[in-house]
Amino acid sequence: MKSTKPLWRISVTTSLEAEDAATELLTSLFGKASSSYFNLETGVSRVSVFNEKKIPMGVEKEISAELEEIKRCGLNIGAGKVEIIRVKREDWAESWKKHFKAMEIGHALLIKPSWIKKLPRRGQSVVILDPGLSFGTGQHATTSFCLAEIVRCLKKETSQSFLDIGTGSGILAIAATTLGYKPVSAFDFDPESVRVAKANARVNKVSNKLKIFRGDVTKLPAAKPAIQFDLVCANLISNLLIAEKQKIVAQVKRSGTLVLAGILAPEFVQVQRAFESLGLKLVASKVEKEWRSGSFRFS
Repeated sequence: MKSTKPLWRISVTTSLEAEDAATELLTSLFGKASSSYFNLETGVSRVSVFNEKKIPMGVEKEISAELEEIKRCGLNIGAGKVEIIRVKREDWAESWKKHFKAMEIGHALLIKPSWIKKLPRRGQSVVILDPGLSFGTGQHATTSFCLAEIVRCLKKETSQSFLDIGTGSGILAIAATTLGYKPVSAFDFDPESVRVAKANARVNKVSNKLKIFRGDVTKLPAAKPAIQFDLVCANLISNLLIAEKQKIVAQVKRSGTLVLAGILAPEFVQVQRAFESLGLKLVASKVEKEWRSGSFRFS
């Protein structure tokens, strides 16, 4: 039964320059993917995360303190206003629809919400994504890099397996499945993300072609597991990537590719060194705004 309980919306009003940093901040604090909306007329960006449980006392001050730290790093945080309010689910559900557009990853993939009627090009695979509480819509630079790498690494004449660590809305796993990767597995620590990802898989009629489950990257085996993957995407914050590097790398075949995203550009070198110490080599990278993502292979 669909829940009708109100949600708590935690929002930060900031500048476009600091939008990605604010997104990373809320995502790391609440363990949920955040949404953002930039008003072209006012030049103001609002980053929000939605939570079902009441927000503990002191969280607003903690966010404000972290915003001041972002400011000290040289970014213009704009108003830096923090707002925590209750919203009706139906109000929230309608509000994000007007900000989510169709997105193309080259000629291979079209990602669009169900209410947009845009048709795919000839030979273009389609993913329908109504993301719910876990946004992961592909619009964020780190997600779009992962999608581009999924397309780039695809070998149509070869069977390739795929693992998505921290799946959020399930966008990467669903896209990989739609493009022909198999088997495909995906997990997330947040049960709401798992629920939404499974719902999105059903909408795209791929539920029986991939496995989505609740899992914790810190609980993965450090030793070589029974099943390894040709392509692994880990779109996580940098400190978690570094802390769990051995467990993440253990999931990748020696001939495979590991895509790391969710990394603030100044922190990328530290992440790169951590994974290169395990025998990997950076083979592709992209910087977009404050973010840097990279693909690694065994050297």
